[in-house]
Amino acid sequence: MMRWLYVSTVISVLAAMIAILKSRSTPTKLTISADIDFDFSYLVLQWPGSFCNLERPCCDPKNGRPAANFTIHGLWPQLKRGKFPEYCDPTEFHLTEIADLVPELNQYWPSLSCPTSDSTGFWKHEWERHGSCSSLNQHDYFKKTLALVKSVDLLKALQGAGMEPNIENTYDVLDVQHTLRHSIGKTPGIQCNKRQTQLFQVYICVDVYAENFIECPNYPDGRCLPKIHWPIFPQGNL
Repeated sequence: MMRWLYVSTVISVLAAMIAILKSRSTPTKLTISADIDFDFSYLVLQWPGSFCNLERPCCDPKNGRPAANFTIHGLWPQLKRGKFPEYCDPTEFHLTEIADLVPELNQYWPSLSCPTSDSTGFWKHEWERHGSCSSLNQHDYFKKTLALVKSVDLLKALQGAGMEPNIENTYDVLDVQHTLRHSIGKTPGIQCNKRQTQLFQVYICVDVYAENFIECPNYPDGRCLPKIHWPIFPQGNL
């Protein structure tokens, strides 16, 4: 009897040691909270020229006008059935938690809304409405979004295909989409504004870990005409 208990104890100890070693040697993946249900995210990039040439006013950020390039609107968790979660966590936005990211956020994630601001209100809104549903903490939400946008260059891709922002030419929206797919590796969604006539936003689908681009399970309503404009983003005063 004693011999059986001894053997049983040894086996239990060995099993526990193996489990510990296995957990140390296996790469860990981000654990998605069970109470937040989402299937993928949209990385939404917007063309500032299309944001600023509408009837509403447009204002430079306090740190100066951003370059004429696509900027971040947000990273938005989505459901495959076409809806999206929002305001999932009451955790408040704290600028101090992303202080090290502010220089890059000013470059890639500026606010052009009026009145002129330092963009923190924009970041606060995106975190509270969308980031709180991403299962990422505040710092990781912004850091991972920045990493994603820096891994693609939509402007370079379109210019490489002979497309340039201008006030005269129009482009086939399918050509725009196919050009961006070639660059990204996945098919993006295209959204237009100004009565569906101009390139406004590009939606790129991202996995739940905010690490990789994926094919979109569904797309937002693009609302684009077959031929669209790509307006200039002026570099003078708005």
